[in-house]
Amino acid sequence: MTNGVLVLDAAQTRAGLDPDRLAEALTRALVAVADGTVSAPPRIAAEAPAGLLGVMPAHVPGVGLAAKLVSVFADPAVPGRSSHRGVVALFDETDGRPLAVMDAESITAVRTAATATLALRTLAGPQVRRIAVLGTGVQAGAQLDLLARYFPHTPVVVGGRDPERARSLAARHPRSTAGTVEDAVRGSGAVLCCTGAREPVLRRSWLAEGAHVGSVGGSRGPELDARTVDEGALFVEWTGAVTAPPPAGAHELQGLTAGRAVLLGEVLSGRHPGRRGDGELTVFKSTGHAALDVAAAAVAYAGALEDGRGTSLAF
Repeated sequence: MTNGVLVLDAAQTRAGLDPDRLAEALTRALVAVADGTVSAPPRIAAEAPAGLLGVMPAHVPGVGLAAKLVSVFADPAVPGRSSHRGVVALFDETDGRPLAVMDAESITAVRTAATATLALRTLAGPQVRRIAVLGTGVQAGAQLDLLARYFPHTPVVVGGRDPERARSLAARHPRSTAGTVEDAVRGSGAVLCCTGAREPVLRRSWLAEGAHVGSVGGSRGPELDARTVDEGALFVEWTGAVTAPPPAGAHELQGLTAGRAVLLGEVLSGRHPGRRGDGELTVFKSTGHAALDVAAAAVAYAGALEDGRGTSLAF
């Protein structure tokens, strides 16, 4: 235990995010969201000429109390992409003491990939013989790292517009190759979309029977086509993915009724069966939720204390 506030840089934050512990904490958070026991007010943001600063606090009983401050600005070095920089502040849920401040970009990237992986392991059919990862940025890299851990023997195809970046990213998985987006999707039993798309990156006609689709991108536009959403069994982290307008809600889900989507926490708790047959198309649309940041921050903090990482400051 530290008497001050533990400060973790990006590398120290990421080092504390043990995948197995994170999966357990995310499961607890998602089930708590489904149970209605999470306290998380609607997202708010302050607009600046070139971007925004978002604020996302939440309390997950028995997991933690935290708030994320994140700026979303265009990345001038990579046209068409945006940066997500900021901090996550973790507090003691019993007495309100500030415990730690850590890197928000690491928290967001890893917990997003971990949630998509949890959905894949929960919803995909029993015989996923190939996985497609669409995208070549930070989020796709985080996703490849987790696939290398949990699906090391499953072939993975990285699909992207930039062949060189796709080949470079593919090196992060022992059985990964690179190709076009369409080539990656066709023949894959699971497709994980990790792009900054403003319009759909895949078509329903490309998807194999019984495929699982996970989508964590598309904050500036729909990442999935309407037919994929219409024909799939739909799963989300929270009802606001359907009922809230973007960017809190998903572009693809606007106009749907709240009952159209099943909470992933309902499946993880055993209250919903999830996939109902090998031939069913399952679609997990992620918009993120502050409860997931709380879960990741708690895991990173515990790991840092155990391993002696970070700098303690007296506030």
